[in-house]
Amino acid sequence: MSPRSASVNEELRRRSKERLLQAAVELVGERGYDATTLGDIADRAGSARGLVSYYFPGKRQLVQSAVHRLMHRTLEEALEREPRTGEGRERLARAIDAILGLARDRPVLMRQHMAGLLQAEVGFVPCPEQRRLAELLRDTVSRYGSQDVDRDYPMLRALLMGAVFAALVPGVPMPAPELRAELFERYRLDWKLGVPPDAEAPGGTTCDPDLSRFFATGVPDGPDRVEQQDRTDRTDQSK
Repeated sequence: MSPRSASVNEELRRRSKERLLQAAVELVGERGYDATTLGDIADRAGSARGLVSYYFPGKRQLVQSAVHRLMHRTLEEALEREPRTGEGRERLARAIDAILGLARDRPVLMRQHMAGLLQAEVGFVPCPEQRRLAELLRDTVSRYGSQDVDRDYPMLRALLMGAVFAALVPGVPMPAPELRAELFERYRLDWKLGVPPDAEAPGGTTCDPDLSRFFATGVPDGPDRVEQQDRTDRTDQSK
């Protein structure tokens, strides 16, 4: 059998990384950070353990990238759901509800994520997933009407992080509706915008245990299928 093409190898590597990200989110959400090992993540992903260190410097960086993927895809889904809109106030309301919704629906995962950000040895780790999240929030601030996105985006990020922290403090959590009301008052948003707590959640805003839509793992297509597709593509190009 002829060696795999560079494009097939690249696709297989991409899918392996996607499976690791998904496995990290699932396991930390189920067990917590300390009870999840890199070996556990590799086993859940069906990957060789050496691949984890190939893609990520350590467990904290992997988990942080995985949670940022979940956050930016959740936010993206909320912003682009039907009825689609470019109206800045509605989009900001959706963004606030999406992030508060993650704290409500995935408390273990988000609590571990917030704790990781405060770890001095790692702290905040810039990565492609985080940059995409930042792009979405910056665009939201811009559409809201900000005249200085470089100033207003970090403030929105800080307020959202503070709200998530307040919602997740063990023993004294603040109710999400109260946090929502505070943020909506600050940004002068009508309560009916976004997804009010007493409203029926539109499609894509409820907690779905299946996270596969956020990770392009290509589970139905194993390596053989990828190789087959690659051979088909080369045959078509030669015609």
